[in-house]
Amino acid sequence: MSDSPFTPRVFSGIKPSGGLTLGNYLGAIKRWVDMQSPDMETIYCAVDLHAITVWQDPKGLKAGTREIAAGLLAAGIDPDHSILFNQSQVKEHAELAWIFNCVARVGWMNRMTQFKDKAGKNAEKASLGLYAYPSLMAADILIYHATHVPVGEDQKQHVELTRDIANKFNNDFGVDFFPVTEPVIEGPGTRVMNLRDGTKKMSKSGESDMERINMLDDADTIAKKFKKAKTDPDGIPMDLDGLAGRPEAKNLVDIYSGLSDMTPAEVVAEYAGAGWGRFKPALADLAVAKLAPISDEMKRLMDDPAEIDRKLAKGADKARAIAAPVLAKTYDIVGLLRS
Repeated sequence: MSDSPFTPRVFSGIKPSGGLTLGNYLGAIKRWVDMQSPDMETIYCAVDLHAITVWQDPKGLKAGTREIAAGLLAAGIDPDHSILFNQSQVKEHAELAWIFNCVARVGWMNRMTQFKDKAGKNAEKASLGLYAYPSLMAADILIYHATHVPVGEDQKQHVELTRDIANKFNNDFGVDFFPVTEPVIEGPGTRVMNLRDGTKKMSKSGESDMERINMLDDADTIAKKFKKAKTDPDGIPMDLDGLAGRPEAKNLVDIYSGLSDMTPAEVVAEYAGAGWGRFKPALADLAVAKLAPISDEMKRLMDDPAEIDRKLAKGADKARAIAAPVLAKTYDIVGLLRS
C-alpha cells in the first residue's frame, strides 16, 4: 500500500469470553506478535463490548479481559511497540458503531452467517447487540483507519462488511476518508482443531478439557494432552496427499507446523513413515518448549492485576489519541454538531 494515503496499520481483537487456547495462539496471537515491525503500526485489544452481546458474569468478564491481556503480553506483544487495550475504555468505538448502524443496510446484516450460527432457532430472543455487532466490529477497525486485519477464514465475512461500510460512507458523503481494509489470512495452523475430534474446531467451551490445550496449562498437562490426542493407525504419510480424509492426523501435523514455523510439507518430509509413538512425543516436546514459558509468564502477570490494568489504561490513552480525531472528523463529515 505504498501509494495509499493511509498509514499502514493493523488492528485486531479477541473476545474475553473464556480461557485462551492453542487455537487462539496459533490462529491469531502468534501472527499478531510476528506482525510487529517498524513498517507497520499494530493495535490489539480485548473486545469486551463484543463479549456482552450474550450475557456475561461481570466478575468473569473482568477476569477474562485481564487474562487476554496477560496472554498477549506473555506471548510477545510489546506495549512499547504495539497499542494494547480493552475496547470499552475507548468510547469512540461505540460512537462510530452507531454511525455505521445508520450506514449499513439491514440486508447486509441478514446475510451475516455468524449471527445465524450463534442465534440458531432462537433468533427472535437474541440480543439486538448480537445482530448488530458487525457494525461495531467495523467501527473497531475503521476508528483507527486500519489498513490490514489479520483474521481467520470464519471472520473474513466481517472484514468484507467493513469494506462495504467504508465504501458506502465514502460514496454517500463524497469523501475518501475511510480505508478499504484488507484481510490478512496466512500461515499454517490458522485453524486448530479438537484433539479428540479433528472435524471440530478447538474451543474453550468444549465438553472435555482433554480436547484442547489451554494457554494456562502447565508443561506436564500440555505433554499429557498431546500424547493422548486421537490419531489413526496409519502414522505419518510419505507426502501431504496422504493426510486426505484423516482429520486428526492433519490437525497434529498442522499444529506442529504452526509451532515450528515449518510448512506442513516440511513436517511430513521430516517424519515420513514415522509412527505416532515417535511423532506425538516430539510434538509434545515442541509444544512444551513453545507454550510453557508463555503459560508461566501469564500466571506471573495475572498475580498482579493492578499492573495489567495500568498497562491497559496506558494503551487506551494511546488508542484514544488516534481514535478521537477520526471520530471528530466523522461527525463533521456527517454534519453532527459537537462542542
